[in-house]
Amino acid sequence: MQELANKVAIITGGGYGIGRQIALVFARAGARVVLAARSVDKLESTRQEVASLGADCIAVPTDVARIADCSRMAEQTLNRFGRIDILVNNAGIEGVTKLTTDMTPEEWQEVIDIDLTGTWLAARAVLPTMKQQKAGGIINISSGSGRRGYPFRAPYSASKWAMISLTQTWAGEWGRSGIRVNCICPGPVLGDRIQRVISARAKAMGVPYEQVERGFVSAAAMQRMVSEEEVAKVALFFASDQSSGVTGQTLNVDAGFIMN
Repeated sequence: MQELANKVAIITGGGYGIGRQIALVFARAGARVVLAARSVDKLESTRQEVASLGADCIAVPTDVARIADCSRMAEQTLNRFGRIDILVNNAGIEGVTKLTTDMTPEEWQEVIDIDLTGTWLAARAVLPTMKQQKAGGIINISSGSGRRGYPFRAPYSASKWAMISLTQTWAGEWGRSGIRVNCICPGPVLGDRIQRVISARAKAMGVPYEQVERGFVSAAAMQRMVSEEEVAKVALFFASDQSSGVTGQTLNVDAGFIMN
């Protein structure tokens, strides 16, 4: 099925992990893809993968924490494709794993700048075009940490909670312009990133890596972590007309890790 035939999708943090997988799933669904991230090498590698599927794809080096970068991202998309149909706000960093009192203001601010302010700046850059088109969709990639507090990860959890609020706020602001805004909260996702998270958490708590890993798995109803592709398939649902009557919603993709 070509659920996104001729649609133009910008994916921030599109060079690796969940962003890369969303790009591949969108490409198979017929989308024209814009990859935006800071890592030029990873961007180009993913661009080649997407292009190998027959999709029209460009890579735009972008730091979402910078207004000028987000503006350039939108401008280059319009210059190449003439429209912007979908924005996936996936760019983000894990940040430090520390008690609040051990964290520096710089460590706090870096996460807020990229994970939260970057989400706002990217949306701010594309919304005027979507409004003019009277159609568009924004998908925010939050986290299970946006559903439940996460000790040792205060700025990350705070930014991910705020993304859910932004989702509802933007859905209310832009619904009459034909723009839908939804949110995904992945739980622990198999891959390099969760390995880094587990290692940092085990060190901060003074427990073995395996103990933290078991805690993530045992807390899930399905007794496993989810895959990047499982997250990407939900992003495809939100991006496609299959969810045409859905906006302002947040969906957990976490194998039953958090059920609310």
